[in-house]
Amino acid sequence: MRLWLCLNLMTDREKVLSKLDELGISYDLKEHRAAFTMEDFDGLGINDNDEICKNLFLRDYKGKRHMLVVIKGSKQADLVNIREQIDSSRLSFASDERLEKYLKVKPGSVSPLALINDSDEAVEVYFDSDLKSMPLLGFHPDDNTATVFMSFDSIRKYIAATEHDINYIKV
Repeated sequence: MRLWLCLNLMTDREKVLSKLDELGISYDLKEHRAAFTMEDFDGLGINDNDEICKNLFLRDYKGKRHMLVVIKGSKQADLVNIREQIDSSRLSFASDERLEKYLKVKPGSVSPLALINDSDEAVEVYFDSDLKSMPLLGFHPDDNTATVFMSFDSIRKYIAATEHDINYIKV
């Protein structure tokens, strides 16, 4: 009962950081003012090497499939191109309600670190293949007032620990 109580008292960020520590993943945490969009990051001075990733939570036309698409922050997402690569019907951005239901985060805090909350493994994960060559990648730890920087291998290890697979696309 005490463990359950302790886990429920942890913040979303603490849960993510605890999982990273449990997995032996090294990371660098930078706290900052709330950043909801890539434009918000411009004035923070922490995205010098285009390391902050853009995370898109999408759904198919009928709302049966949900996808987390992760691309370089400087890229523009072409939903038609992505749709063709993942063999889906028309894609659109999922609602705030779906975001809360599947990843249990608020808008502006989406990242692959939120997959820890998708215990049903309902969310498909797609990474732009260009991210594999990046030295560091930056993600919100379920909280948009901080960014966690880690290697691609580290985020891949984290995602595997959540029982999700990474699929690769070219954006």
